[in-house]
Amino acid sequence: MSETKWSRQRNGPTGFSYDQRWKALASSGQNIHGEADFISGLNPASVLDAGCGTGRVAIELAQRGIDSVGVDLDHDMLEVANQKAPTLSWVEADLKDFNLGRSFDVAVLAGNVMIFVLPGSEEVVIERVAQHLRADGFLVAGFSLDTGGISLDRYDTIMERLGLSQAGRWSTWQREPFTGGSYAVSAHRKN
Repeated sequence: MSETKWSRQRNGPTGFSYDQRWKALASSGQNIHGEADFISGLNPASVLDAGCGTGRVAIELAQRGIDSVGVDLDHDMLEVANQKAPTLSWVEADLKDFNLGRSFDVAVLAGNVMIFVLPGSEEVVIERVAQHLRADGFLVAGFSLDTGGISLDRYDTIMERLGLSQAGRWSTWQREPFTGGSYAVSAHRKN
């Protein structure tokens, strides 16, 4: 298995225990589908959920009629995703070097994926994910900014270098305006 910051932190919840966190939030009345709501608003026919974890986003998108494929390096997370939605496509692969042989309308990096890739690999990950986009497709990522991970300036520079232009930035998946702060959701369009 390739190493990531996520795999280095294996003392945290994974697989079934990770999924329980989201079930508890949903049971308390919280909307746990902000990412799916946001992505659905882009009206895609197909979505690549890169770093899909236990499949929360991909499964919700599929329930909304959107062709969704999940990719993750964590076997335990994918095992839970497959138990919940065995008819969806779940691919165990490193985001630095996967190739699905197809393209998508939208690729999403939800759940702080960008802060869990190894420092220095961000551009390779973004490039690999962007290679799976159709022309005019969107790459959407939401991640914390106060973790010592990739900065928004560096993220935007990588996107520009890869031929993706900024299509919007918000502070939440509910599209609240970005005015600075510790979290950003960024959408970039493939030129």
